[in-house]
Amino acid sequence: MELVQMTPSRTQAFGAAATQTSDQTRQFITCTLGQAEYGIDIMAVREIKGWADTTALPHAPSWIRGVINLRGIIIPILDLRARFGQGDTEPTPMHVVVIIQTGTRTAGLLVDAVSDIISIAPSDIRPVPDVSTDAPESLLSGLVPLDRGMVALVSLDQLLCFPADAALPAALASDA
Repeated sequence: MELVQMTPSRTQAFGAAATQTSDQTRQFITCTLGQAEYGIDIMAVREIKGWADTTALPHAPSWIRGVINLRGIIIPILDLRARFGQGDTEPTPMHVVVIIQTGTRTAGLLVDAVSDIISIAPSDIRPVPDVSTDAPESLLSGLVPLDRGMVALVSLDQLLCFPADAALPAALASDA
């Protein structure tokens, strides 16, 4: 799979939806995990690359697949399916990694596929039902009903907010 770097001009090249948004709408890249569809804020996406083996880290949570060296930067790879409590992904060459950055943290999200770019008005985003604070739903920032089904919007800040007891190596646990 080809490496795709997401720059402002590259983002616009993904389709007409990327160029026809108003100041009110937000854009999301949609990814699939099985039949479920998740949206990732396009402004946080830096690259989309094919799956490559990772280097495992001892004592890391099961949803951290390991790390990769991406042009000299060590990037932790999170198994989004496992992070959401849906079991581990058995990656194949067809799986992709979405490299995201929020603040000073950069990480890769292992997903089944990247499917679309959607533009969403804030009024179309519905709140996630309050189940419990430990539930995977706390990793979502909203739900968007579409004709093709529901898209769950990933809260990247919550996703990259690792619990204190996660026993992460210092390089992953800090914001540096």
